[in-house]
Amino acid sequence: MKKEKHGLSTLPVARVRQLLRVAQRRRILVVGDSVLDQFVWGRVQRISPEAPVPVVEFDHESYMPGGAANVARNLTTLRVPTALFSVIGRDESGRRLRKLLVQSGVDCEGLVEHRGRPTSIKTRIIAQRQQVTRLDRETREELDPVTSKAILCALEEQLDKADGVIVSDYGKGVITQWLLDEVRARCRARGIWLSLDPKPARRLNLSRLSLITPNRQEAVELARSVDARVGASASDPLLRDVAARIMASLNPALLLVTLGEHGMLLCQREQVPIHVPTVAREVFDVSGAGDTVIASFTAAIVSGASPLEAAILSNHAAGVVVGKLGTAAVTPEQLLESFDREPTRLEESGTVASRKR
Repeated sequence: MKKEKHGLSTLPVARVRQLLRVAQRRRILVVGDSVLDQFVWGRVQRISPEAPVPVVEFDHESYMPGGAANVARNLTTLRVPTALFSVIGRDESGRRLRKLLVQSGVDCEGLVEHRGRPTSIKTRIIAQRQQVTRLDRETREELDPVTSKAILCALEEQLDKADGVIVSDYGKGVITQWLLDEVRARCRARGIWLSLDPKPARRLNLSRLSLITPNRQEAVELARSVDARVGASASDPLLRDVAARIMASLNPALLLVTLGEHGMLLCQREQVPIHVPTVAREVFDVSGAGDTVIASFTAAIVSGASPLEAAILSNHAAGVVVGKLGTAAVTPEQLLESFDREPTRLEESGTVASRKR
């Protein structure tokens, strides 16, 4: 592979501001599994006499869009015009999720109500800023052909005005091989950027996409690796081998492996991988951080950013949201503040290093 020479340069606040301005004139479509995230907040002061578990004294509850719906919300929080194509149930949770999305400015014309399919709900119980447990209520059955075609028809009506498409696969059955193939074919025919956040257990054909954004474990699964020694460090040769396998087998234009506290690994065709260290100061909750990454990266790339610029921008966006509790999104002002606080230096070694003023 060729070695990419970056030289010493920076991603100035002015450049971030320019990309954010352009992004507000772009349009991105999101298709995938939508979830209603419920948060039950309380306090723990004692252990249950019935079992060795904490007793959570209820304080209040809140709701946020999750899954593909959170990707869409992340985009509109960045003021990117966004439409969502997904399925909800004809139930109270579905109505609540639609209302939250409309309040967030998401175009919900492609949000299909399904009489026989409940809205997916993830309930997180949180006490003293710590998640105690999570309860999932969902179906993972593959979406029926009639509903899949309805989603595709709604998506196709807006494709000619779209600059990018994000496929968010949470393994709930909305993203079938047929739907992915149809979306991919239509995006390729129009030259539209296509990003995908994978769920490798689904065993879908993910070849020839613009961007794939797995976390470390998902990358290992995509590479069909059985070596349990693969680490989270971007310098780990086993992780580099995993990335090389994915690039060779699936041939995406870009592969962005998210590594939690170790940042990201950006891979491009015929170039050495680039490590982007995390800029997060504190990590309270990683819920939805992957949604933020794929949303902000795609928004940046369709706005004229280079892959490296988009990776740096999405890394900063993720650094902001993991410092919040619950499923979160980042505003343009918060993102700009992050860059102003911690400018980024690109090094010739192929590593992106952050330095504090």
